Amino acid sequence: MNAQIDAVRKTRNYLLQNIADLSNDALNEVPAGFNNNIIWNLGHLVAAQQGICYLRAGLPAKVDESIIAAYRPGTKPEGKVDDAGIARIKELLFTTLDELEADLAAGTWTQYPAWSTRYGVDIDSIDSAISFLQFHEGLHSGYIMALKRVVQPAVAAV
Repeated sequence: MNAQIDAVRKTRNYLLQNIADLSNDALNEVPAGFNNNIIWNLGHLVAAQQGICYLRAGLPAKVDESIIAAYRPGTKPEGKVDDAGIARIKELLFTTLDELEADLAAGTWTQYPAWSTRYGVDIDSIDSAISFLQFHEGLHSGYIMALKRVVQPAVAAV
């Protein structure tokens, strides 16, 4: 098992456990002052991982293009994601990591063109791309936790 991918998997597990009590309406809510919602952020984690690891390397994505298009950087929620769509995103959070791990073991990446993220991180290999994923996951985990606090305010103490 790749330790870096395992760290991403643990972050995603933590996120899903942390939002398990939210309704689909809460997952889809875009609160005032925010540009997106919790389910968009989860979908974005999938799309970003595909873009960073596969598309940037000139390899085909492992998910349908509609996922990439809906959740790539610069997009916003374009309507409510239904129950099936939410379940699909939650599933993809883990199946895409399993595929990434299998592709790493198979030596899929023979080249990886260098590029710099908007955060000033230079990426020049699949290993540095996966390292960057950990930073990116942490960033969006913070957004998700902030959104959760707004869409599900704490219940007053009795």
